Amino acid sequence: MATNESPPSLEILVRTPDEYSLWTGPPFLNGLPGVKLDKVACLNANFCDNGSKLLAMKPDSVVVVYDCATSQEIRSFKLPNLAAAVLSPCGTFLQTFQKPSAPQDKNVTLWKTETGDPVYQHSQKNMTKTTWPSIQFSSDEAVACRMATNEVQFFDAEDFSKGVIYRLKVPGVAAIELSRTPGSHVAVFIPESKGIPASVQIFASEKDSQSQPIARRSFFRCSNVQLRWNRGSSGLLVVVQSDVDKTNQSYYGESKLCYLTTDGTQESVVALRKEGPVHDAQWSYSGMEFGVLYGFMPAAATLFTKKGKPLFEIGCGPYNTIRWNPKGKFLAGFGNLPGDMEFWDYVEKRKVGKTKAEWSVTSEWSPDGCYFMTATTAPRLQVDNGIKIFNCDGSLYYEKKFDKLYQADWKPESPNKFGDIAELIKSLGAVKVEDSKRPGFMLFSGQGSTSTKAAYCPPHAKKAAAIQAELFGQGPTDDLNKSKLKFYNSEEAEKYSSAKARHTTSF
Repeated sequence: MATNESPPSLEILVRTPDEYSLWTGPPFLNGLPGVKLDKVACLNANFCDNGSKLLAMKPDSVVVVYDCATSQEIRSFKLPNLAAAVLSPCGTFLQTFQKPSAPQDKNVTLWKTETGDPVYQHSQKNMTKTTWPSIQFSSDEAVACRMATNEVQFFDAEDFSKGVIYRLKVPGVAAIELSRTPGSHVAVFIPESKGIPASVQIFASEKDSQSQPIARRSFFRCSNVQLRWNRGSSGLLVVVQSDVDKTNQSYYGESKLCYLTTDGTQESVVALRKEGPVHDAQWSYSGMEFGVLYGFMPAAATLFTKKGKPLFEIGCGPYNTIRWNPKGKFLAGFGNLPGDMEFWDYVEKRKVGKTKAEWSVTSEWSPDGCYFMTATTAPRLQVDNGIKIFNCDGSLYYEKKFDKLYQADWKPESPNKFGDIAELIKSLGAVKVEDSKRPGFMLFSGQGSTSTKAAYCPPHAKKAAAIQAELFGQGPTDDLNKSKLKFYNSEEAEKYSSAKARHTTSF
């Protein structure tokens, strides 16, 4: 931290079926969380991205916006037929979606939270993951845009009364993703049509630079994509998903990972060393590296540089989720059903802990990077709901069960508001590091994999095998005997131990 201000305290939003509470900590006094707000009636609740404001949807179509510093109500909105509401990144605007009663109803409204005045409205028939929030903002709210038919519309974020100030023509556009930090670029997805392959294109956000895409990648057999920008807006990860696997190896179709840069130097498929689906791909906080979990179970885990070059091989295991520590030292990966979790010190390239968090639905690091929280929530799972908080070495710090839990979220804070991660950990207690026999290469759960293609089996059998792999991290024929496992470990270790990490920034 550059200033002498004390770091903010951590807070956790916990929501049950009809109310929410705000906890303070960790660390917890006497092993129990403090309570900042207790049992406030609501149906849904969310922070804005910078943590300055909190939105609560209450019964009778009422939305209330709170100031997080004072816990005081800023403004309430009573909106008939309210279906969804979201705050802009800094909390300046509230965006609401009301179920339309007529085709021409202007049912999406942007409100100024401080005054309660509507600043912009438009019509939208339905709400999906690709169309909500309808208006996207950069993290500093300097850039705002929305997807419309065959175009992307841009606004003056300081004066929405001007309406659409310029338009980017993109025939057939089906999804967009505005880069957040900064909002300098927008990625668009155009599905396959009439024999023309699907494509992802990157355009500059400035009006005078939009005549041609600065990067483009085309795909055949593409049903949908996931678009993920890094901090700095220099790189875009594209997870391409097809509903059908032409090799008949996967019941769930096939997927691949592509990487595009805003300087136009990279428009390529990321080379993954194992066949199978891409389970997760996430940027580090700095945007200088990304991690990928991929391949038929047990999945492989690889970290890449921002140019898409392999940086570090973690190994294989029953994992489908990767989470980067915001302070740039630790990395967590786990499978949300069996709950096997591993914690790695990314800087020193070694495992620091291993534990379990079965049936986890959500998971995230605390903003200070010292704690990792998992939650089992409804309606995804109706039993064994609860919260687990772990130290950064994987040791359990706190656990609480609920009859029904719908949400558990850290209050967002900039990691830059907290001190050096090593000093923070030292003040909380030393982390015991688990030494690895191969610091540069580690197999999850001691399991390996083979490159032999699977024999054909009917769809119902593939589904059963896929479920078994999801639950236990292996199929009925994936068990390797000791001699094969020994060969696999030595061969792969030799192949990848030469890849040395050059870590120069925090993430």
